[in-house]
Amino acid sequence: MGAPCRSHRRSQGQPCSRRVRGAGKGLSVPCLAGNVWKRSGSRTGVSSCSGCQGAVWLCLCWRRSCPSSACPRRCPASCSGSRLAALPRPEPCVGRWHPAPCAPSLLQEPVPSRAARRCPPARRLRDQLRRLLGSGWSEQLERDVPHAWQRHGDLVLLSEDSFKGEPWERLGPELWETVASALGARRVARRGRVMPDGMRTPRVTLLLGQHGWVEHVDNGIRYTFDVTKCMFSPGNITEKLRVASLPCSGEVLVDLYAGIGYFTLPFLVHAGAAFVHACEWNSHAVEALHRTLVLNGVRDRCHIHAGDSRQLQLRDVADRVNLGLIPSSEEGWPVACRVLRKNTGGVLHIHHNVETPRAPAPPQPAVLLAERSSPETASSGGEAQQPTEDGGEETLGARLRPEWQRWAEATATRIQGLLAELHGWPWRTSVLHVEVVKSYAPHVHHLVLDLECRPLLPD
Repeated sequence: MGAPCRSHRRSQGQPCSRRVRGAGKGLSVPCLAGNVWKRSGSRTGVSSCSGCQGAVWLCLCWRRSCPSSACPRRCPASCSGSRLAALPRPEPCVGRWHPAPCAPSLLQEPVPSRAARRCPPARRLRDQLRRLLGSGWSEQLERDVPHAWQRHGDLVLLSEDSFKGEPWERLGPELWETVASALGARRVARRGRVMPDGMRTPRVTLLLGQHGWVEHVDNGIRYTFDVTKCMFSPGNITEKLRVASLPCSGEVLVDLYAGIGYFTLPFLVHAGAAFVHACEWNSHAVEALHRTLVLNGVRDRCHIHAGDSRQLQLRDVADRVNLGLIPSSEEGWPVACRVLRKNTGGVLHIHHNVETPRAPAPPQPAVLLAERSSPETASSGGEAQQPTEDGGEETLGARLRPEWQRWAEATATRIQGLLAELHGWPWRTSVLHVEVVKSYAPHVHHLVLDLECRPLLPD
């Protein structure tokens, strides 16, 4: 018991300078040879030196102190040092071990830590599918196995390119039962491309289970919807968080494209809106919105207008209008102008996909106070914030691209003209903020313009 460490070329009896490859929330304690060991996740776990792979000595009564200087942690009197354990390794131990007060116990198979026992879901799915197929497993089939998916409660939603090979089809229901078992789900669905029907209806196939209704919690809000009938866009999370923080206390809001309540619910639950008129023409989304409002206890503060929002009969009611439709909400601009309060105006949140050229351009200030009114009129920017980009090609920080600024200014001019034409007197429009929600496609960004609209009433 005193062989030199071949890994470090140290002489007999000298301490090893390496540290132990620990596990989980390990506790560093000195070993008898001067090494530093880490306690593994369980009381019977043993760690080894990553350098020489020598035998590991570890007092399993690590919670107590011992009068013996040979013990790295003191043991209770009843232990008598008998819990000092050794795990054999191929190479001799680093340095020289101090004499132990009693004969050590030999641990042939130490219990692995919790981290070592944990298996990632993607690997577990691949392993179970490999066992299911046996000799039929191939690299081509492995490429069909997804590495990511959406989870909604007990339902897993796979991407459209998952399990497209013919061998998978031959497995039938057994395949989807294996997928559900590996991922800890009860239902499995696979999504396809969105239908070009104006309602963004998803092509989702339910592969295992009786129905597609799920519940999804987002920023403390419980959404419920049928994944085979309605879209849920996790990419808009930054905008949902932003509108939840807007100062809407006591305001009446019109959401022209409510869907299942992506923005209706944050305005009601977190932003403190007094009342929301939610417009939606997809009957499946209307049912989901109704259930979601009930689920969150705000049904009495929202009126659902089912049908085409362009035919909305409301006028002069809104302090704020949300136009959350992409690639463009332009068809809803006249309706938004009509529902704004004619004597006080309000704020429009206008969503739009804006093309960005490949060539870089000089940056411009992010917060635009581009007024469309007489020079002597001052603007207000109470809601101005710094834009951030989620999922785009680069982090833009506090800068806006010229194309985005030009789009914002052109939109402000267009809205100002619509308001003046509708009411018969001049209006002032001020760009409060341009938010970059996400990169929608190559060189196309989903933006939101916060536009303040105020009437210039005669004295």
